[in-house]
Amino acid sequence: MESTKGKLKSQEEESEILKAREAFVCINSKDKKNSLKCDAESVSGSVSQRACVYCGARVVLNPITDAYHIVHGPIGCASYTWDIRGSLSSGEEIYRNSFSTDLREKDVIFGGEKKLSAAIDEIVEKHKAKVIFIYATCIVGVIGDDIDAVCRTAEKKHNIRVIPVKSPGFAGHKSMGYKAACNALIELMGKEKPKTKDTKAVNYLGDFNLAGEAWIINNYLKEIGIKVAAKITGDGRCAEIMNAKSSSLNIVQCAGSMTYLAKRMEELYGIPYLKISFFGVEDTKLSLFKIADFIGDKAMAERVRAFVFKEEKEIEKELKYYRKRLEGKRAAIYVGGGFKAISLIKQFNDLGMETVMVGTQTGKKDDYEVIRSLCAEGTVILDDANPAELEKFMLEKGADILVGGVKERPLAYKLGVAFCDHNHERKEALCGFIGAVNFAKEIDLTINSPVWDYLRLEV
Repeated sequence: MESTKGKLKSQEEESEILKAREAFVCINSKDKKNSLKCDAESVSGSVSQRACVYCGARVVLNPITDAYHIVHGPIGCASYTWDIRGSLSSGEEIYRNSFSTDLREKDVIFGGEKKLSAAIDEIVEKHKAKVIFIYATCIVGVIGDDIDAVCRTAEKKHNIRVIPVKSPGFAGHKSMGYKAACNALIELMGKEKPKTKDTKAVNYLGDFNLAGEAWIINNYLKEIGIKVAAKITGDGRCAEIMNAKSSSLNIVQCAGSMTYLAKRMEELYGIPYLKISFFGVEDTKLSLFKIADFIGDKAMAERVRAFVFKEEKEIEKELKYYRKRLEGKRAAIYVGGGFKAISLIKQFNDLGMETVMVGTQTGKKDDYEVIRSLCAEGTVILDDANPAELEKFMLEKGADILVGGVKERPLAYKLGVAFCDHNHERKEALCGFIGAVNFAKEIDLTINSPVWDYLRLEV
């Protein structure tokens, strides 16, 4: 991988890379001595696409459908709710509501602990809540409210679980929020080891049930003879999460948000974990076989083979159609975690497309090594990119489409580049075998839309 240090000088009319950011941007090559700098704090002034600590914590915890969530901070922070996202529930809908202490100037001066206590009392009285998560925001981190003490007092008073989430936004970035949320989940489960284990039960970590994807995978696992004991956290329930430590295996879909939790559960409860991905045909197949191999059931392995053969046969014709329409197109990827980026590169390879730029917000060194092995020489690889860098390399590499999240959408459209939303706001299921078809269809619809011809005429 060739470092771009000293080689990123562009023409006067093009944007330049900040000097402090050069180590985070690399051009893929056969030279394996150079490596990409990653897993570090954002460079000040680079306008990172990363979200804050509070955002990361909310992403993980909010899909627990029967929990209550109090944002201890200004009312603006409460606007970040799951209702604007694609997580679905098969039961309770209370998670779509946002509760806030609405801290004002007076509270900043004199403290907001009394206001928080009153908010907890009100929710318990009106809604009979059994579990409440309390999020500390930036202002709480500044004024020093002791939310731990407030939560302990509330638990004794109401005989329910009231769990603090240490998530002041300035304390780091989104990954720190994931960790804060995972620590809160451990508090919910309790640190005592389970007395018995269910050998056929698994916990499904890191799927937030966007567009009902957790239901699709749950049906896959059920068909091959596996019971999902706890969904952590999409369409999750407090009771099943409390009992999750009795399962025999954790499967981790979103490695960025849930690997920490999986490791903690292995330490505390002796539950091993597997990193899997159900994005794309190749990774879906591999994941099902990995799970069956781990459990060591020969009959289950045979069921997986039969199931995979049947599913592939059903989608073969459609995927062949989209491959013909997409072959030779160029893709750019910018997503949250490295594991998702790896699956997307494989999907584009399967569709005959070339990935010319790929970046993540929270990727680790191992993720980037895999990305490097999957991409051709010359592919631009970025960690914690900013809009200027994304624009520069998308134009230089002639990307036909950008796959990213809601923050990247305006940038793509501004450049006249097709866009596919692969983040939490999407409403189309993109996982599993059916998701592979949906993904190919969406890429085709946007990349081959006649609107781009009109835009080129305008230019």
